[in-house]
Amino acid sequence: MGPLNPSKRGQAAVLTRAKPSYLPRDISILHLEVIEESAECLHLTVKDPSSQRYEVQLPDQQHSPWGKAAAQNTQYSIEFQHNPFSFTVRRKSNYKVIMNTSVAPFLFTDQYLQLSTTLASSSVSGLGEHYTSLRLDLNWTSLTLWNQDTKPRAGANLYGSHPFYIVQEADGFAYGVFMLNSNAMEVILQPTPALTWVALGGILDLYVFLGPNPESIIRQYLQVIGYPMMPPYWALGFHLCRWGYKTSNATRKVAQRMRDANFPLDVQWNDLDYAHGRRVFTFDPVRFGDLPQMVQEFHEQNLKYVLILDPGISTTSPPGSYAPYDDGLKRDVFIKNSTGNAIIGKVWPGPTAFPDFTNPETIKWWEDCIKDFLSQVSVDGLWIDMNEPSSFVQGSVDGCPDSDLDQPPYTPPVVGGQLNSKTLCMSAQQFLSTHYNLHNMYGLTEAYATHRALINVQSKRPFVLSRSSYPGIGRFSGVWTGDVTSNWEQLRFSIPTVLLFGLYGVPLVGADVCGFEGNTTEELCVRWMQLGAFYPFMRNHNDRPNIPQEPYVFGKKAQAAMRSALNLRYSLLPFLYTLFHHAHTSAQTVARALFVEFPFDPNCKAIDRQFLWGSALLISPALEQGVVEIPAYLPSGTWYSLQDGQPFYSKSEYVLLSSSLDTVNVHVREGHIIPQQEPSLTTAASRTNPFFLTVALSAGGRAWGDLFWDDGESLDTFEKNSYSYVIFTAGQARIVSDPVRLNKDLDGLVLGGVRVFGVWAPPRYVLANGEKVNFTYHIDTKALVVNKLALPMSEIFTVQWAL
Repeated sequence: MGPLNPSKRGQAAVLTRAKPSYLPRDISILHLEVIEESAECLHLTVKDPSSQRYEVQLPDQQHSPWGKAAAQNTQYSIEFQHNPFSFTVRRKSNYKVIMNTSVAPFLFTDQYLQLSTTLASSSVSGLGEHYTSLRLDLNWTSLTLWNQDTKPRAGANLYGSHPFYIVQEADGFAYGVFMLNSNAMEVILQPTPALTWVALGGILDLYVFLGPNPESIIRQYLQVIGYPMMPPYWALGFHLCRWGYKTSNATRKVAQRMRDANFPLDVQWNDLDYAHGRRVFTFDPVRFGDLPQMVQEFHEQNLKYVLILDPGISTTSPPGSYAPYDDGLKRDVFIKNSTGNAIIGKVWPGPTAFPDFTNPETIKWWEDCIKDFLSQVSVDGLWIDMNEPSSFVQGSVDGCPDSDLDQPPYTPPVVGGQLNSKTLCMSAQQFLSTHYNLHNMYGLTEAYATHRALINVQSKRPFVLSRSSYPGIGRFSGVWTGDVTSNWEQLRFSIPTVLLFGLYGVPLVGADVCGFEGNTTEELCVRWMQLGAFYPFMRNHNDRPNIPQEPYVFGKKAQAAMRSALNLRYSLLPFLYTLFHHAHTSAQTVARALFVEFPFDPNCKAIDRQFLWGSALLISPALEQGVVEIPAYLPSGTWYSLQDGQPFYSKSEYVLLSSSLDTVNVHVREGHIIPQQEPSLTTAASRTNPFFLTVALSAGGRAWGDLFWDDGESLDTFEKNSYSYVIFTAGQARIVSDPVRLNKDLDGLVLGGVRVFGVWAPPRYVLANGEKVNFTYHIDTKALVVNKLALPMSEIFTVQWAL
């Protein structure tokens, strides 16, 4: 390592290889830059100054939130060892070592980059997408980051790649690390504790976030990759799908049976059954000939409609008969093989070409295809599947050439043994670079193109759901967790998966409720519906050969439990929507791991059988067959049962909770106010119902909450100040609303009631805006209930009581 020289934003140096790595194509001279991005964010890059290697370009990248000069008063220090090269990052406040890379050699060759570092503790979360617990196993665990169409199971590289982790330190502090690299990667976790990054190309582009707590780390990370989008309100309702609704009439009957059984439903979906010959941007003229009319009927019933859209474009139709392919060829939008022709794989329609979403012309062509299809069928959102990209042949129908990209010197332990397993040749050419460099970003770039197209075509907030993911996808899309199996283990593991996507900046996430693969059981489906009611994104989805699992097919008791869970979700949608507002504007998590909210409670570091909505609601689901009670951890403080206000006074302890089949255990944290609405069968209807407040008083008799409200579908309402924002406070036996900002969307909506938990004596009277009102006091739970109010939400109101 040469001398460190000052640069505009930090320091720079030249690295010279002292001895060979014994790997092919060593790079002898490297350029190191140390960028002090902010007081909390340290950024290091190592590049080859003699050759332009691929560097990740996130789509529609926003400008850096940081200044053009080196940050002042940093929380970190960095020291370098010159021979051999290594560096150590410390937290200044306690001199704690965050990273020490001297534990193994630093390697930088053409197709093999290696960096090892110590870890400050063994409590590490992240590095998805894998079938893991929330806290990773450091006992020589190898995690491969390579997007692949693989069913969730232990040890497999799954649909997304997120090279980001958070370390929880013993003293309650935390830090995060992000490796901005899109090549195939392997991360080897070691019990020291330490880890080793291996990347098969690109550059070393490393961010270190000093936090000092998990919530601030996530915000600092999202300042790099982008804050998540704001979903339309209807997207938070219940979604129903199956691969196997074979006709439009069959699809209609599903929605009708949901209404007849009095189940909330907002979005009816179709899988690939709708497509003519399984070709996207078509619909079958016989089985779905009246698809446009069916969708119009759904809209008249306040239902939305979403269908699947795979990226593979069929290549076998006669010329002039399939416009997406004909036009795509003319506009040169497809990924090419090494000879310069469109690379051909195989997906559901047979031989297919794959759009290159890094090409600006492809973005325009994709929008034209969507615009043409939506002019025929007014779908409300798009489900982009098979976008790792997935192919049923290895590489292409013609195989792959003998090249260093298709047979690299080192291949991480990927499912199938080769990088081109179930996908394209690595030598395939895209607009920005080779598929070898861009593979992990395919789903991200498709999500961006689809998000942008829907905005331009619909002129309202888009809904996109993707299977494949990469950092930054939360700006454009939600994610579901793929082809989960209908069993109790996968029910349990869905929780850490959802929580981890929250760390990655993808709050709109959920697993297929009741499972996709295999047959569910009545009990399993009830428990999954109860858990799924608290996924940020809730969809029941099922595969073709399996028994039906729509809520209405089960027995009366099971239906009642499912209906109760759905009604509870719908009643909480104002609160959930407000959480998404905070995710969109300030990078807060929606479904939140306990360690994020309680970083100084060591008992929370590994909990992944419970989770929070925001700071206020604790969800403790039943996750095993036949259980009638479950152990649940309650962090220190008072927690009230959301159902009846029963208080639990916890000293950071586990309690046993009754968990009969009709029970969903949800607790409200003291000091919080939850805005709710009476539920209806759709979000459109629910949004017109009276609000009510659940107020969980602290020991000092105080609480706080807020409500974000807009029309639920217009673009950029926060950015355009086209929204209402109301703050609720409680103290001194009084609840007060403060409409900080108002727009017309709150007009006509009223507060219909309040529930106040933690009122320790019966009130003598209750006043609403100064007028005496009737109330009920439950002496056993210390809960005050006031109903039959009609206080305008757009005005200041007070509800007070006298003891």
